[in-house]
Formats: sequence, C-alpha cells, structure tokens
Amino acid sequence: MGAFSDGLARGRHEFPKNAKNSFVFMCFFSQFTFFSLTYVFFYYIVYPIKHFYGKQVWKLKSLTFSGGIHPLAEQDWKAATKASPLRVFAPASVVIPMRQHLGRPCAPCVKPGDEVLLGQMIGEPASPRDVPVHASVSGKVVAVEERPHVTAGMMLAVVIENDGQDKPDPSIQPRSAAEVEALRPEQLRDIIRDAGIVGMGGAEFPTHLKLDVKGKVDYLLINGAECEPSLTGDHRQMLENGDLVVKGAVLLMRACGAKECVIGIEGKPDAAEAIQKAAEGAREVRVLQLKVKYPQGAEKMLIASVTGRKVPAGGLPAAVGCVVDNVSTAVAVAEAVYEGAPLTRRSVTVNGAVGQPGNLLLRIGTTFRDAVNFCGGFVGTPQKIISGGPMMGTAVAEPDVPVTKGGSGITVFNQITDPVTVEGNCLRCGRCVEACPLQLTPQAISEAYLAERLDLCGELRADLCMKCGCCTFVCPAKRHLSQTVDLAKRALAAQGRR
Repeated sequence: MGAFSDGLARGRHEFPKNAKNSFVFMCFFSQFTFFSLTYVFFYYIVYPIKHFYGKQVWKLKSLTFSGGIHPLAEQDWKAATKASPLRVFAPASVVIPMRQHLGRPCAPCVKPGDEVLLGQMIGEPASPRDVPVHASVSGKVVAVEERPHVTAGMMLAVVIENDGQDKPDPSIQPRSAAEVEALRPEQLRDIIRDAGIVGMGGAEFPTHLKLDVKGKVDYLLINGAECEPSLTGDHRQMLENGDLVVKGAVLLMRACGAKECVIGIEGKPDAAEAIQKAAEGAREVRVLQLKVKYPQGAEKMLIASVTGRKVPAGGLPAAVGCVVDNVSTAVAVAEAVYEGAPLTRRSVTVNGAVGQPGNLLLRIGTTFRDAVNFCGGFVGTPQKIISGGPMMGTAVAEPDVPVTKGGSGITVFNQITDPVTVEGNCLRCGRCVEACPLQLTPQAISEAYLAERLDLCGELRADLCMKCGCCTFVCPAKRHLSQTVDLAKRALAAQGRR
C-alpha cells in the first residue's frame, strides 16, 4: 500500500515528503505573487493617480527620507512669528554687496554722488553665468567701499542714501498676459537672469542656470517646506501671495520644460489650503503636504520624499529629472516676468531675543541692526546673531552686515537662550550616524579632521555634507560635529584647488 493509503489507514492525512514540499512551495509562491501584484498596483497605479491627479491636497503617508530629526516643540520658535503678517520696512540707507550669488562678484557701475532709481542696475555681472545687482531704493550713492558681508568677510558694496520716494527705473515695465504667454523658454530664462534672481532658500545659485537643463525634466518641485525651526517668511508668502507663488511656478515649469509641478509644504495646512485655492486654474500644479521632519526642505530630501528618487552622490537634481526652486524664488520670478521688476526685496523672519519677533519684507541691503531695531531691538546682550535659522544658518561677526538675496532670516541669541556649552568626549552612541540624512559618519569625519587626516576625510565623503546640523543637535556630548565636518569639507575643497 502506498504512503498516502497507509496514512489513511492510520487515520492521519500524511503527504509524501516530495508532495508536502510542493504544497508548501505553492502556498509561498501564491502569497508572494499576491503581495507583489498588490504592491505594484498601489505604488504604480493608485498612488500616482492619487498623488498627482487628484484635486485635493494629498498628505504624504509613506514616502520620506532616511535620517533626520524631529525638533522638540519647545525648541521650535515658529509659533512666535507664523501668525505675523509681512511688514514692509525701508531703512534710511542700504548697503548692497556686489556678491549675492554663487559666482564672481559684480563690478559696480555707479560712483559716489550718483543719483539712482529703484530697480536700476548698480552691479554689472562678470559673465552671462552671473547675475546683476540692482538698487533696492531710489536715492544718492554715498559710498562704494568694502563693508562686512555675511559669508565673505569684507565685500565691495554700494551704499545708497534712501530718499524715501521709490522712484522706479524706466526699464521696469509690466507685461500683459498675452505677452507673457508668447515668451519662449530661453526668453524667460533671460528675463530671470536680468532680474538678478537667485535661489532664495539660501544657496544663491543663479536661477537661470538651474533652469537651463539639457536633459528631460519630469518634475519641478517648489520647496515650501521651510523646515528651519525659527523661519516663517515662506509660510507668510504662501498665505499672502499664493497667486504669485503659483504664477511663478508655472513660469518656472515653462522655463525648464518640466512636465509636472509639485509644491511641497511641511506642517502648514493653512498654507497648503491657500496654495491649493490659488492653483485651481492650473491643472499641472499639485500641492503635497509633507511630514514634519527636519531637514525636509533640503533639496535632496525633498526629491526623495516627493518622487522617491535618490540624487546620486555629488550629483544634481537634474540627474534624476528634477528641478527644485524655493517659494520666494517663484514669487520673484512672477514679479520679474509680469511686472518687469528685478529682485530688490525679500521676506525675512526676525526671531529670537528681539522685542517683537515677526516677518518683514526687507529691501536688499538692509542691515541686521536696522531690521532688529524695527522689531523692537535686542533683548539682553546679543550672544550670537545668525543669518538664517539656528540649524543651518551662519553666525555673523557684527550686526551691521546687510541682508542679501539668500538671507531668509535673522535669528538672535542672548546669554540665556544660548548658554555656553563645553564639549564632552564621544560616547560612541551612534546617534549622529542615525540622524545624518546623507548616511555619513560625522564623528569619524570629525576625528579624522582633528587628526589632520584629510585623505581619510575624503574617503568618508565629508564633501557631501550639507551642514544641516542634525549630528550636532542629537549629540549627547555636545560635540561640534557639523562645524568640524564643514571645516573638513572646506579643507578638501581648498586642497582640490591647489
């Protein structure tokens, strides 16, 4: 009698060993096929339809990036300024640096004693890759001399005494909707270049170069994350100038040839609603609410969260078919194309140890001191003044540095809000590695740099660091990891130039 019949005779259903293995395999194969087909259906069919073609605002539920941090509520200063509308402020004089973009400084084309008009070019670009600088007020040039700069130490600047009249330059002429519609992509890029527009999220990379992509562009991503804990200027732009954000996004799409546009907004449901309302007539523009996670607004992180694509190490967004621009950049582009206005002002959040924290619409060249005084002055003795936010901002040497095109915030710390801390020894806890969104090893890079091992810093890819500050934030020993890694990155860059 066979094995199966023997099993029946004994009252048990026993399969032969080879039949039992086949049965288990078939069960496993069926389950694997079912889950694979389900994943493909939802990821490649349902998700794209819901994500890009639905009319409501969709929330990000699964796509995100690795690493990053979740700033604590008590360390998030957005509550102090997010309800503060943009207030216009024009100082008695402006100090306009000749370097406000990633490239060579402009050459001044005015001299002391000249009368200048609002929007008049005062700094001539060194090449077509660079962008000009314009007067942010009308008035009299009182000096062309070196003045303190946010990142360059001392930089040649044009100082203009404001006459308070804002007399516009004759070159500022609005365009009709029909004229704008007839513009070709290269004409749009030329207008953006001549208006002096750069990335206003902080990098100051010339926008016309970013838009001149040789390959195919699938997505234009408008960065409305504004993940820095103390900045809310872009939030107010989206609430108060949503129509300009959408108009600028459409123009940027045309200029780079993108097929679709996604405006990514982090933790701002009111701004998402305002932008969605403004985008009702623009079917190619979609709004996506992102999870609150720092640094969600970093270019590579935004691309990973929205598209699932990973920018290769040392590569640019164009390598994965993406172009990323800031909300304020989109506003500046809309004003340049429709109104003919060059970039002469920007939104700036003044926050921290000041009398009245708020959001200002500042003229380029307004000094930090003037902006803080307009917001009620310093509270206590300033311990540290930062251009930008507390995570990625740059500490300035004195309050008389001017606001530049990439300056999104002025954050002030005093002796209470920024107590002096002493570095401890590394605990080998690995938190810095877990927090790094680029999967670097900050502590190993820091130790290599302090040991003067630049070769090892290069092997550990210190050059990829984006100075997000996550490693320093999570370090229980209070080690200055982000700062040391940045020093290693600069040393590698200097070594490459030699």
